[in-house]
Amino acid sequence: MRMAAYGGLGVLGLLVGVAGSLVQGGSFPLGLVLGLAGAGGLFWGGALALRSRMGAAIPAGGWAVAVLLLTITRPEGDFVFAADAGSYLFLLGGMAIAVVCATLAPSERPLFAVPEPRPRPGARS
Repeated sequence: MRMAAYGGLGVLGLLVGVAGSLVQGGSFPLGLVLGLAGAGGLFWGGALALRSRMGAAIPAGGWAVAVLLLTITRPEGDFVFAADAGSYLFLLGGMAIAVVCATLAPSERPLFAVPEPRPRPGARS
């Protein structure tokens, strides 16, 4: 079951990478924020769903593969990423978000767990 979830997150990472690459160039500030928010949501959601750093790393890897493949210019001269600040912010911002989500991923306890009260010294059970 976990391997199927990793595979699904990898495919979602590819799709979010392609969609974010296309959206970020549309309108500079809003498209960039939307592309990075989608990537961050997927990375953090994967980390929360699978309770592991791999839950954030697998979609981040899929995102990186898609984005890096789209940076290659074609022989006809077509390209997705222009050489402007928005493209570089998308590339570097997505990588930074991936690192943050993988670093802060919860691993051993539920997200909204309330710690159990400890017995007071000298109290009877």
